Amino acid sequence: MKAAVLKQIPGDLEILDVQIDEPGPREVLVKTVSAGLCHSDLHFIEGSYPYMTPTVLGHESAGIVEAVGAGVSYVKPGDHVITCLSVFCGHCENCLSGHMAICSNSQAECSRPMGGTPRLSMPDGSPAFQFLNLSSFAEQMLVHEHAIVKIREDMPLDKASLIGCGITTGTGAVFRTAGVEPGTKVAVIGAGGVGLAAIQGARIAGANQIIAVDMIDSKLEMAKELGATHVVNASEGDPSFKVLEVSGGGVDYSFEAIGLKKTAEQAFGMLRSGGTATIIGMIPLGDMVSLPGMQFLMEKKIQGSTMGSNQFRTDMPRLVDMYLDGRLKLDEMVSAHLSLDEVNKGFADLKSGTVARQVIDF
Repeated sequence: MKAAVLKQIPGDLEILDVQIDEPGPREVLVKTVSAGLCHSDLHFIEGSYPYMTPTVLGHESAGIVEAVGAGVSYVKPGDHVITCLSVFCGHCENCLSGHMAICSNSQAECSRPMGGTPRLSMPDGSPAFQFLNLSSFAEQMLVHEHAIVKIREDMPLDKASLIGCGITTGTGAVFRTAGVEPGTKVAVIGAGGVGLAAIQGARIAGANQIIAVDMIDSKLEMAKELGATHVVNASEGDPSFKVLEVSGGGVDYSFEAIGLKKTAEQAFGMLRSGGTATIIGMIPLGDMVSLPGMQFLMEKKIQGSTMGSNQFRTDMPRLVDMYLDGRLKLDEMVSAHLSLDEVNKGFADLKSGTVARQVIDF
């Protein structure tokens, strides 16, 4: 099968013929229909985060089940599914307490053992590492059954792929991690795919004021289309002060959807007393966030969020319903449809900051 392989870090992706194994026990073979380009992939391409190579990248995808291994009863061939990197074992303490996104046992339970037959192999037969349990920049995916959720068949799979990461991450940070209440004030730093999802989550949750912060006017215009009541261009000075002014003293909830030390600190700085800053973005390894200690006396809080603290087997079907009944807007977020051969151009456009979400169609 054709797949986009990262052979060295940093580096470009190479389109190669990669071998995929037959499904083993509790594994599912999925025909990839659509895969979104996410900024998280770019972090690994550029070396901000380490990973084993060679690896088939991609982790935001949707497709159709082609075959199942022994012991799989959740899906059957022909079912439409969304994938999720938050693979869960289902019986560790985190899973049993409802925190499946931070499962402590997923690698041991849901990956093939080291030294055994790999799920993916390079053309010469050597192993290819599976990226974040998925590797969706490929014509097929071989995954553990706990990496997929079955969805209704009237959901367009190109839009469903966005739910596989960016939409779930952004809306989940609002719904699950922060628990935004109706009538509150919200600020979102970064109007890319995840930030736009957080803005939509805040709108659906009933926030009265939603302030979008970005440096690109076209993204701020899109943010207004998707639910932002106010926008702040961060290229015109420290956005924290502007958000404090617009909100009348600070927001109840802020969300950082870029992954930088500076913007994480700004997210904390725009809170009112008692407010909560949620860091969604992937801050590079080694970077430290500095905060004024005295402000903790005002009961301000800062917290992280992994994949929107999702429980994706229930969250994703609900997001599908929200799209199909018109509450969640996904069509507007797709900036371009690409072929697999255009993946490097897609990441170049993503890095430029001029696009929201791009989708590879298989």
